[in-house]
Amino acid sequence: MSASESMPEIPDGDIAAYMRDLGGRARAASRTLAQADTRAKDRALAAIAEDIDRRRDALAQANRSDLEAGAAKGLDPALLDRLALTPARVDAMIEGLHQIAGLPDPVGAITDLNYRPTGIQVGRMRVPLGVVGIIYESRPNVTVDAAALCLKSGNATLLRGGSEAFHSNQALAHSIRHGLEQAGLPADGVQVVATRDRAAVSALVGMPEFVDVIVPRGGKGLIERIDREARVPVIKHLHGVCHVYIDATADPEKAFDVALNAKTQRYGTCNTMETLLVAEGVAEAILPRLGAAFRDQGVELRGCPRTRELLPYALAATEADWGAEYLAPILSMRLVADLDAAMEHIARYGSRHTDAIITEDYNRARRFLREVDSSSVMVNASTRFADGFEYGLGAEIGISTDKFHARGPVGLEGLTSVKFVVLGNGEIRT
Repeated sequence: MSASESMPEIPDGDIAAYMRDLGGRARAASRTLAQADTRAKDRALAAIAEDIDRRRDALAQANRSDLEAGAAKGLDPALLDRLALTPARVDAMIEGLHQIAGLPDPVGAITDLNYRPTGIQVGRMRVPLGVVGIIYESRPNVTVDAAALCLKSGNATLLRGGSEAFHSNQALAHSIRHGLEQAGLPADGVQVVATRDRAAVSALVGMPEFVDVIVPRGGKGLIERIDREARVPVIKHLHGVCHVYIDATADPEKAFDVALNAKTQRYGTCNTMETLLVAEGVAEAILPRLGAAFRDQGVELRGCPRTRELLPYALAATEADWGAEYLAPILSMRLVADLDAAMEHIARYGSRHTDAIITEDYNRARRFLREVDSSSVMVNASTRFADGFEYGLGAEIGISTDKFHARGPVGLEGLTSVKFVVLGNGEIRT
């Protein structure tokens, strides 16, 4: 049976029945994947990478269809950028698959094994979550990243990509199913929902009998909807209002390079800087050069009154700007008195995603790391590093700004739970 022939069909437009069918298949596959040998999982990942590499032309054609349809519908440039599968992004997907294959398998690992006074040993074993439902927009590379992470961590997954990436996702689904079959693993272990109907999303988040956790990746509207409708646990972040604070002790060259990269390396990502905070004591020395560089890159600047004294071309920032996730070449800028004022601003307006300080003062760096309550906190580095690939996770299934179970980029360990294991030698409780 080929990868395409094994795909389930939608019965007479009955989306609920179709999704239940996918869910039942995923639940059955999850039991096999939970017990799968590491070598089989790694063979599947290698076969997926090989098939994507072999089918580059077909993938490019599918992606072109999505891009042309998106442009015809008037999708904004940032969304089209996220949708594009450039050769470099295909290379990154393939590299991510190989990296994940090279990572230690978390499933079955026993930690914290200790003897109790009774003679028993008590420890914790890593186990898969079961079936992971992932709902995402625009970026077709998420299809491969999510599939690979779920596979390596022993989970089955149901992937519902955005309608704008439909052809790209189906092309990638072919390679994924091929890889699973080549390794002797159930092809239903990774299923890409083959309908654009929005009813599929409501069905997916309402099947606790089949799905153990939902991971939404997309805009705030999508994630708020999932949070309202879901009947299963959700790993989420609503938005990424990321800050860079340039401290009074910052090295000017580091401050320039990091701030410029954090905003302009890519505009449409959740770890892109949206607000720049600058200590008043260094603003006059740093802001004019930095503002000119942003302006040269086409970034619209919105500043507080004191910022606009130094950068007259900046627009006046409103209260709404401080909490905005632009996902576009727009940046809000604010002068602050000191570290305390910067952290107060981040606590009030931030989204607990990623925040960075540029400083040469060790104690201020330590305070920032300790007191800023975000899933990633950085010293002298661009916020754009806040993703699973750069953190050595191979890829990520999403960013969690929650505090339960998983936080920050969610990789293999975040897709597992633990169970207690007890080893004895005939001990009984008295």
